[in-house]
Amino acid sequence: MPIENIPEIYITDNNKNPDLFVYDFKMPHDVVKSKVNLGMNMFSFLQIGKKQVHFAGTSVAVNKDQSLLLKKGNWLWTELLDTEANYYCKLFFFSENKLTDFLSKYTNNVKPYKEDVPYFVIENDDYLASFINSISSNTFENNSYSDALLVLKFEEIMLYLLNKYGNQFEYYLRSLISKEVSPFKITVESNIHSNLKLEEIAFLCNMSLSTFKRHFTNEYKEPPGKWLQDKRLKKAKELLQGGDLKASDIYLDIGYNNLSNFSVAFKNKFGISPTDISK
Repeated sequence: MPIENIPEIYITDNNKNPDLFVYDFKMPHDVVKSKVNLGMNMFSFLQIGKKQVHFAGTSVAVNKDQSLLLKKGNWLWTELLDTEANYYCKLFFFSENKLTDFLSKYTNNVKPYKEDVPYFVIENDDYLASFINSISSNTFENNSYSDALLVLKFEEIMLYLLNKYGNQFEYYLRSLISKEVSPFKITVESNIHSNLKLEEIAFLCNMSLSTFKRHFTNEYKEPPGKWLQDKRLKKAKELLQGGDLKASDIYLDIGYNNLSNFSVAFKNKFGISPTDISK
């Protein structure tokens, strides 16, 4: 039986590697098993049918009154239990970057939580039913605001489940972060697009500025000032290419104290002024 790599097999544009991705999954009744390599963390919102998911050393069964949050990186078998009906669910994939951004934005617990269970069972209710009906792969295709909408839907479901399950859900979310991702990297990368200075990011990492710089260079093989500037300028370029914002709208958020310094840095990086891009 072949191994299916998801969500890769669902992404039609090979040049895209989305941080958030929705897919409407349908399986006919004559297909009862599949072997899957899960490449991203994933919500599985079951709407028709039943299934049992087998992991190494454990398994879980769910019906249409339940949903699952599955941890990436697991080889798993899925088995359709009700073979008299088709199986239909909506899959919502999210990257580790989006997860760390969310946890940094909305939660205070900075300690990684170790948990070996590769799934979290969600009991559906009226709110979740409404949410599930609001997401579809068709909704987010050929839409200039698709990325922004997906971020809002991701934060909506995460915040609702935090409210519904409290610390239990937060602890599970933290267990989804790869063990090799240190608290230091989580803090740094969740503040890439903030306007915080190096001294302020160092403070959040509980380090002096000099220690922060040494640790950063060892971790990223590049000085923090240059690394952050490159990331922020690339973000600025993306915002300006959207056509809705001007340089004067974004320079503070990108970490510059004045428009002139931002314009000079932008032109040195890309060979064109920010005003020419946003025209």
